[in-house]
Amino acid sequence: MAIASLILWILTAGGGAFMLAKWVSGGGHRGSTTSQLPPPVVFGHFVLAAVGLVLWIVYVVTDNHPVGWIGLALLVPVAILGFIMLARWLAGRRERTGTTPRSEAAPPEHSFPVPVVVAHGVLAVATIVAALLALAEVG
Repeated sequence: MAIASLILWILTAGGGAFMLAKWVSGGGHRGSTTSQLPPPVVFGHFVLAAVGLVLWIVYVVTDNHPVGWIGLALLVPVAILGFIMLARWLAGRRERTGTTPRSEAAPPEHSFPVPVVVAHGVLAVATIVAALLALAEVG
């Protein structure tokens, strides 16, 4: 189950890295954009998830349960930051649907493909469940 969680975590990270790259390339990290996603939230989400993934890899390789629990515990703030970004992303999309003047540039996060956002969230939940099962030694 630890390997399954690792695979899910890597897939989740891939979707997140894709969205982060689109956001940064669209200038989301600059204060001069119309982004609804605050850079500290975006980068905090990314850094905590990456550290958690590294710790999970260490857990898988060494079977060191405390390291695994720390890696999994890091997903709590990652999830909170993720929900904050999702709420802001959804609100921004609703707010701009059909009312945006052509001259106003859309925020960079509006370039996120909806299937990628959905897959990222679903994979994140699956990752957490699989990690919990692995640490509980189920399966």
